[in-house]
Amino acid sequence: QIVSLSDLPIPTMSGQSTVSLGELGHFETFMEDPIIYHKDLRAVEYVVGDAANDLPAPLYAMFDLERIMEERDFRTPQGEKVEGGWISAPEETFKSGFKWDGEWHVTYVTFRDMGIAFGLALVMIYILVVWQFGNFIIPLVIMAPIPLTMVGIVPGHWIMGAEFTATSMIGFIALAGIIVRNSILLVDFAQLELMAGKDPISAVICSGKARMRPIIITALALVGGSSVILTDPIFQGMAVALLFGVVVSTLLTLIIIPMGCLSAGDALYPEGFVPRDLDQEEDDQQSEQEKVVTTT
Repeated sequence: QIVSLSDLPIPTMSGQSTVSLGELGHFETFMEDPIIYHKDLRAVEYVVGDAANDLPAPLYAMFDLERIMEERDFRTPQGEKVEGGWISAPEETFKSGFKWDGEWHVTYVTFRDMGIAFGLALVMIYILVVWQFGNFIIPLVIMAPIPLTMVGIVPGHWIMGAEFTATSMIGFIALAGIIVRNSILLVDFAQLELMAGKDPISAVICSGKARMRPIIITALALVGGSSVILTDPIFQGMAVALLFGVVVSTLLTLIIIPMGCLSAGDALYPEGFVPRDLDQEEDDQQSEQEKVVTTT
């Protein structure tokens, strides 16, 4: 209030007395030019709000706002229905609209970049495994358990009451490398058994029996390490993803990888190794026995 401001006491130069601010001058009121904001060479107005209550993500508040605007039939100054975009500004320059920004935009960019990085990681893993095993079928078998980690990650977040955050995505990406390692152990040992002269079924069974213990120990070590940060408010998502994902995916790996190896057929054999025809060997042995009997 200007009247109260005019009565504000101001000390004199001597400091012994005071005078009112109104005695030293007067106030003038006038309209100030409004601030004009621009973004990407387009006029823009910022509408800012904070999400209240226990909303876990801005996405839920955005859904509520869009529902309210739909119910109340909000219109632009031109009389048109208000429409907006989730990740980009309205296409028409001379038509009013809105774009969701702020925390939602940061969340979208984070998960988009992580998704791209995860895709590149899968491509690199596939290239390395193709280079190691020399064919294009076995790498698909080895990488099959990667999407199965979500079978453990999603229910794990629901059981723990945790939200799927950026740290959960980091745990999912890290878990892909661990699961591929377990698959490589099984396939590599199965190929060694094939080179020793065993049939595919026996080779896969021996591989599972020999590699089951180190695979389970690796999973338990990861469970113990991730349980330390299970109550951390920031890294809880990573802990849940690693803990539940590695348990479920390890169990599924011990089932799916042997089945995939048998389904791969001749692709399971190492590069340059010619599998023996067991039926032909039995026929040859029977013929040799017949020859011996005839000679006798």
